[in-house]
Formats: sequence, C-alpha cells, structure tokens
Amino acid sequence: MKLSIVVSVYNEKEVLNLFYDKLMEVLINCNFDYELIFVNDGSTDDSQIIIDELSFQNSNIKSIQFSRNFGHEAAMIAGIDYATGQAIICMDSDLQHPPTIIPKMYERFIIGDVDIINMARKSVNKNKASNLFYKILNLISPYSFESNASDFFLISDRIGHILQENYRERVRFLRGFIQIIGFNKTTLTYIVDERKAGKSKYTFHKLLSLSISAVATLSKLPLKIGIYLGLISGFFSILLAIYSLIMKIIEHPVSGYTTIVVFLGIMFSIQFVILGILGEYIGFLFDEQKKRPIYIIDKTINIVEKQ
Repeated sequence: MKLSIVVSVYNEKEVLNLFYDKLMEVLINCNFDYELIFVNDGSTDDSQIIIDELSFQNSNIKSIQFSRNFGHEAAMIAGIDYATGQAIICMDSDLQHPPTIIPKMYERFIIGDVDIINMARKSVNKNKASNLFYKILNLISPYSFESNASDFFLISDRIGHILQENYRERVRFLRGFIQIIGFNKTTLTYIVDERKAGKSKYTFHKLLSLSISAVATLSKLPLKIGIYLGLISGFFSILLAIYSLIMKIIEHPVSGYTTIVVFLGIMFSIQFVILGILGEYIGFLFDEQKKRPIYIIDKTINIVEKQ
C-alpha cells in the first residue's frame, strides 16, 4: 500500500530541511511505499530551492509550485488532486504536526474499517480560542465537529477522489469538509509541538477570515439572524408602545427624545449587522459564480500531469 504525504509550504526555508530529516527518520523505518508531495504556496523565500534540492536527492519527492499565494486550503487541495497513494496524509512543514505519529496513523488505516482519521490537537496550553470556535460552530451548524480538529489528517483515496470531483468551492474549510462527507472515521490525538523555526503564517486577520469561511460554508443560521432579531425588536417595540400609551392615559407622558434616539440606534445597528452578514454570503456567491481556478500551477517536479 502506498502512502501520499501532502505538505503545504509557505516561506518555510528555516525549517524545511529539519522537517525533512525528522520525516525521513520515521519513514526509513517503515515498510510501506510513500510519496512526499511538497506544495509551494507562492513562497517568496528560498523554500523552492530547498525543495528542488531534496527532490534531486530523493525520487519519492514531488513538488508543486503555485504561480502565487493561493492559501493553505488551496495547497492541500492541490496535493490531494495529484496524490497517487491509497492513503493520503495532509500536514504542515513547521513540525507542529509531528511526523513520529505517521506510523500510528498508517497502522490504524490499514485495519480497513475507516476512511478518515481526524487528528485532534492536545496541547499543554489549551487553545481557548479554538475550543470556543468549535463550540460556536457546533451550536450553529447542523453537523457535529470534532473539537480541536486540525489540518493534520488522513483520508483514503476514495475520499480524495470525492474531494477531487466535488467540494470544489472557492471558499473552503477542508478540515470541516472531511468531517461532514460521511463514511467511517475515527480520531487520534497528538501533542502540538512548538515551532522549531520561523513564524506562524496565520495572522489574526487570516484566522478570522478562515473562521468566517467555516461558518459560511457549513451553516445558514447567520442568514436567519435577521428574522430572529426582527421578532425580538418587534416584541420590544410593542412593549414600548403599550408603555407609552399607558403613561399618556394616566397623564404621565414619557419624554420621547431619549427613547427615540436609543430605539433608532438599536434598530440601525441591527440593520447594519444583517447587511454585513448578507454581504459576506453574497461575496462568497460572487466568488463561486466567477469560477476562477482554486490554484494555478507554475512548475512541477516528478508530477504526472492530469489528463
């Protein structure tokens, strides 16, 4: 059985050689065939030079170089598109996804009763933001998601084929897709190691954007917020009207200026929130309608072009 390992790379020159050494220490002691697919997501440093050197040393290494930065999700999709193994592992090159657990993932897969292995983070310093994100996602989505699931996972080639043929949205949340796609799956945990070098490429803005994409692709509940807020504000409007009438009848009229200002401020805030949510969904629809490619490949090494 052949294992495809898809590695997303973006400006990781400081850690690539160390990652490769650690990975090979694991693979050299395994008795399965493998291919290592580096997907260079438009790096502006010397990452591709290092990948080129490694590919000349090891014929099992394949390289896909994007024409520009398309994002981590696009890099994983590209690797899955060109993977030829019966099992496919997606992981990052910063060593926070430990290569030492790959044999355990492979052994669990060859038992033959699962098509998806989710890898859930288990960190000494618990990521409260991640926990909160999954709690909110499970609350508003009709699906149930594994808490602390990551972009480190294993899928069978038939799941890979489904992702190649379907789930081609321009706005993606891949770790969510593999959890809602169905089929038998299981979860393993791993310890999140510290970055060995370089800096995280996920800025606050990128994390926020990913979170919005996840919610938009997996739930329609935000679109219903306008209905709920409209009903709530309508209820309070009726109460306010009844209160004002009562005060007038008993000859204690309510000063209207403050009430009107506060009420209008609340109403306008609600309207702008709803418009913002609608704008996000319309923007996603606009991206899908344009049907631009998820990624564009500049160069490849040891890759058989798709027919």
